[in-house]
Amino acid sequence: MLKVGFIGLGIMGKPMARNLIRAGYEVNAYDINNDAVKEIKAAGGIACASIEDVAKACDQIITMLPNSPHVKQVAIEEGGIVDFAKEGTLVIDMSSIAPSASKEIQVELAKKNIRIIDAPVSGGEPKAIDGTLAIMAGGKQEDFVQAKPLFDILGSSAVLVGPIGSGNTCKLANQVIVALNIAAVSEAMMLAKKSGTDPEKVFEAIRGGLAGSTVMDAKAPMMLAGNFNPGFKIDLHIKDLNNALDTGYITGSPLLLTTEVMQMLQTLHADGEGQSDHSAIVKYYEKLTGTSLS
Repeated sequence: MLKVGFIGLGIMGKPMARNLIRAGYEVNAYDINNDAVKEIKAAGGIACASIEDVAKACDQIITMLPNSPHVKQVAIEEGGIVDFAKEGTLVIDMSSIAPSASKEIQVELAKKNIRIIDAPVSGGEPKAIDGTLAIMAGGKQEDFVQAKPLFDILGSSAVLVGPIGSGNTCKLANQVIVALNIAAVSEAMMLAKKSGTDPEKVFEAIRGGLAGSTVMDAKAPMMLAGNFNPGFKIDLHIKDLNNALDTGYITGSPLLLTTEVMQMLQTLHADGEGQSDHSAIVKYYEKLTGTSLS
């Protein structure tokens, strides 16, 4: 049986691990949340008690963690993968982190002849469940080729964008586009509502035209229903835009619209919406206008 380690069983990692189990992989799973590990064990996976257990058992390890500090802790700090993995092990980091962090981790792992590819994803929980994520990778061609059978199970597309860090740069670009798109849909739907026009009819009328998008199709119905159960949380999008803004500062790339949407997200976080789906950006407009869209 093919074997893979999986560290990080959150809203994205758990369904991804399940899909690998269904595909016939022996998934050696670890998370600080023991209940999540128990769920994967019940689905047919192997419950690991530590990073050490995963690293010693597997020569391919997927990490799916919240942010750069978490990946660094798991990969290269004391008690991490670097201390226990065999030479030649391939770490497939599918977390969304800063490109600079991916490069730093690669340097440290290389000292122990451990390889890494950064491969963040887009699609949120629904596509993680369906196994139709978009995967954007950075690293060496041979490492991408090795990881590709796993990507084929987890996603509907996987592209090697460039060297290490390129996957996360691509993900930041993706997250900028998604955030701005959700804000644009929110603004437009509220314009319709305030003008006395049915937002649902507006959505039906425009979704097939140039304004239509995957983001609109996924998020407009949630806005219209007032359903903000998280597929991708506002707090996680704040994290991604922070990384985008930091990268923009480092590279000298202006991110004017991103800065505006970041202020919306921060306001929503302060209002207690941090765990809501990012489609709750519409609540920012509801607050400004005193008008509910749903």
